[in-house]
Amino acid sequence: MTGISRKEVAGFALAGIFAYAADLGLFVWLRSSLSWDPITAKSVSFLAGCTVAYLGNAFGTYRGRKVGLREYAVFFGVNIAGALVQLLCLAVSHYGLGLTSPRADTFSGAVIGMALATCLRFWGTRTLVFSRPAEGTRTSWTG
Repeated sequence: MTGISRKEVAGFALAGIFAYAADLGLFVWLRSSLSWDPITAKSVSFLAGCTVAYLGNAFGTYRGRKVGLREYAVFFGVNIAGALVQLLCLAVSHYGLGLTSPRADTFSGAVIGMALATCLRFWGTRTLVFSRPAEGTRTSWTG
């Protein structure tokens, strides 16, 4: 795999922004309009967000790379790992360090945790998911 290009980072970020919007929008709609319980609503919205991110990366950022159910499954696993990183940051801050204010929880989970999770997701997406060119592709898009 070649070095990281600005186009790759921008494409990954753009796919992530659309995925976040899909996740948040669907979660809010399921909770407020349909009165779903929060765990079910978040599970469905997380799956939708992962799907949007996968499609954005598969057909945008990493077009020309192998796309299929295996890649989607690995991508989903990478995103689960990212979510666990965010939860771990929140748990360490809240329970380990005793920083229990809503501001501290938000900072540790949504800022520090999200930053670390995004790095993990970027590495996992480019290394584990879209590392192989599609069959019949002579060169892969590198930006």
